Amino acid sequence: MRKKSLTDRAFEKNLSGESSVFRAAVRDVKPLIQTPLAQGLVSPKARTRRRKPAAAPPENLDDVMPLISTESAVSAESTEPPAFHRSGVRSQVMRRLRRGLYPSEDELDLHGLDQAAARDRLADFIGRSRDAGHRCVRIIHGKGYRSGTRGPVLKTAVNLWLRRHSDVMAFTFARPIDGGTGALYVLLRS
Repeated sequence: MRKKSLTDRAFEKNLSGESSVFRAAVRDVKPLIQTPLAQGLVSPKARTRRRKPAAAPPENLDDVMPLISTESAVSAESTEPPAFHRSGVRSQVMRRLRRGLYPSEDELDLHGLDQAAARDRLADFIGRSRDAGHRCVRIIHGKGYRSGTRGPVLKTAVNLWLRRHSDVMAFTFARPIDGGTGALYVLLRS
């Protein structure tokens, strides 16, 4: 055990002086009386937020997410805007989504898949992401450089499929660092 130095003793003396001043100041203070709850009343419990049950997957994906022909891919690409939002999604939310300010909680890469496989994976991914409670995800569809003259088939198809999916609230092209026009930020229904 070490010996107390002069500064330690002076500190204790000053502390005991301060504590006696404090005790003198609060000498007349009495603790508050806890009043019991009235008969029959109980304290409120914290409410937990229940998640809506997941929508049953469609029996036939062709109804909700149809495959597109290669001829319509070129024409749809030029007419469809790169961003989408359902009514009720505020412009501020879209601005934040476009700027990449929502953290992407999961991502799906569809490079190299044909339409049917991409559609199946996309539908499964959106369902799993929603069940996991994810709010924003990133979907990488590519820019269609290897599609040749038929244009970006997957890019056009994913745009159409997301517009028709009931769990998708909004989407927009990603920032260049996250894939630019070859990827989408997707905001899911909470």
